[in-house]
Amino acid sequence: MIVALLNQKGGVGKTTLALHLAGEWAGRGKRVTLIDADPQGSALDWSQARAHEGRPRLFGVIGLARDTLHREAPDLAAHADIVVIDGPPRVAALMRSALLAADLVLIPVQPSALDGWASAEMLSLITEAKIYRPNLIARFVLNRCGTRTLLARDTAQMLADHDPPMLTSTVGQRVAFAAAIQTGDLVSQQERSTAAAREIAELADEIDQLGIKRAGS
Repeated sequence: MIVALLNQKGGVGKTTLALHLAGEWAGRGKRVTLIDADPQGSALDWSQARAHEGRPRLFGVIGLARDTLHREAPDLAAHADIVVIDGPPRVAALMRSALLAADLVLIPVQPSALDGWASAEMLSLITEAKIYRPNLIARFVLNRCGTRTLLARDTAQMLADHDPPMLTSTVGQRVAFAAAIQTGDLVSQQERSTAAAREIAELADEIDQLGIKRAGS
């Protein structure tokens, strides 16, 4: 399965979710490769920070910020159980290539009406990609939220009326995520009982339950 985290709006937590989902699946014994398709290279920076701290390698991180991604990612997927693509903001050619490569597109949004409206252009690109990939699945992920806030509930309600739908699992705005990323760490390698680790595990579970497989597999 190839999972792409995409949103043309920056700062919605794509890299954080991509790294933590990759780490969660790797911790479950899956062969995982993460493609850093963002020219900023934040996932590669995380990988280098991890190596600098002497932490063991959990999954491969490859820089592939070019619009041939849809031709190269399937070759990587042939040698992995899951490929995670950390997509770029505001680079249409790269985004189209990632959409053509993916089996599942996750669209992280924050609890803000502006985030919801900002996703309109992303949805247009998904509709375009489905002409060539009719089995492409897309889901919203509510990220960096306080699940009990009125704003988060309003955003969830707004996205519930959209196609694609929103995943039930949500991820909170937690210091643990920022601290882990800075040191090449992952919340799944800390206490499994923490809220951050539980949220990532629940998100991975829900994605697994979608039962998505690559065509021909």
